Amino acid sequence: MDGIAVALFVPTVVFLAVVAPIWIFMHYRSKQQAQGALSEEERLELEALAAQAGRMTERIETLEAILDAETPDWRDRMREGQR
Repeated sequence: MDGIAVALFVPTVVFLAVVAPIWIFMHYRSKQQAQGALSEEERLELEALAAQAGRMTERIETLEAILDAETPDWRDRMREGQR
């Protein structure tokens, strides 16, 4: 009976001391990577939104330049309207 106990005890200790920690570490590392990464669809949507934001910024700058040329004090009027 003593030989059987040792035969089971040694592999159990090796498993708990070496294999289990590595297994747990790898499991949570892969879980974290899966949660942190964007899917292909999300990445494409983010790129499209960034491009749209860039176009909107250009439009706003163009509109502000037109307003500055035609109505130089439009910014002051906007600030007064917000108060």
